[in-house]
Amino acid sequence: MADHNSDHIKGEMDIHEQRASYELFGNLTKWGSLIVAVALLFFTIWFAVSGAGFLPAAITAIVVSIIGFFILKEKPDAH
Repeated sequence: MADHNSDHIKGEMDIHEQRASYELFGNLTKWGSLIVAVALLFFTIWFAVSGAGFLPAAITAIVVSIIGFFILKEKPDAH
């Protein structure tokens, strides 16, 4: 059973470290997802699309990376 006589006072805790961890996790998830998606697209086009080779796969991956970067980058009004 929870002890109701603890030293915790609601709203008094310093949560800067938790907030920083949460933001780090969100950023790693966001950018990691873009990297995985671009890698899957690159290898799918390179090996699974008949007639395509390395160059079309690389060009497509670069274009998707650039578009994804501008979509996912932090907006100035986010804070």
